[in-house]
Amino acid sequence: MKVRMRFKKTGSMKFIGHLDLMRYFQKIFRKANLPVAYSQGFNPHQIMSFAAPLGVGLTSEGEYVDVEVTDIWDSDQALLRINACLNDEIQILQYGVLPDKTKPAMSVVAAADYLILLKEGSSLDPEDTSYSIEAFQKDFRAFYGQDSIEIEKKTKKSLKTVDIRPMILTYQNREGESVDGMPVVLMMRLSTGSSDNLKPALVLQAFYHYTGRTLSEDSFQVHRLDTYYNDEENGLCSLSAQGRCIS
Repeated sequence: MKVRMRFKKTGSMKFIGHLDLMRYFQKIFRKANLPVAYSQGFNPHQIMSFAAPLGVGLTSEGEYVDVEVTDIWDSDQALLRINACLNDEIQILQYGVLPDKTKPAMSVVAAADYLILLKEGSSLDPEDTSYSIEAFQKDFRAFYGQDSIEIEKKTKKSLKTVDIRPMILTYQNREGESVDGMPVVLMMRLSTGSSDNLKPALVLQAFYHYTGRTLSEDSFQVHRLDTYYNDEENGLCSLSAQGRCIS
């Protein structure tokens, strides 16, 4: 049996890399006595997989881990017992049982939503402090309206020219919204997964190159809202939709 957990990763935990996060969850599941299934062989390990590893420095409320278990807990009970072992900056938000033939989240991820937040005391252009969020959004509309957006993307062997425009699926301005006191500059839905995977930092770099302005990546906090799979009937759906809460 498999369960899917949605969790948030915030605060200082954004500096924890993927491998350390995986080890952290392994310890937490043991501490909570979650009935996790183990692999066979000389070096058994907990059977789990993450949907789309989050980059170091990014925060999120839309992370997912699939775990194979030997017994199903009540969803509310599971949230209480696991979260009691976690710190406040990582918390399980949903716990649902997956249908038997559900593919692992990591193999079906198709897109993710990201908020671009402006950190306190930072400016959108360190060389032009008058550059406002409204002006940024107006420029981004023109940037998004291009037929193609070509960038040099680094691969394992070389650099190659890639058109990232088809991978920017949509965007929203989200006027007046903030997260942890940081104003929302933009929300972007980007292709995410094994075939097409576009990072928000690359979009920002391409945008600032387009405008001719100076980019200070330290000015921004990127926050992942949710992660999606492609349903044949309904299009993009949250990975949480595949899990069924148990009471």
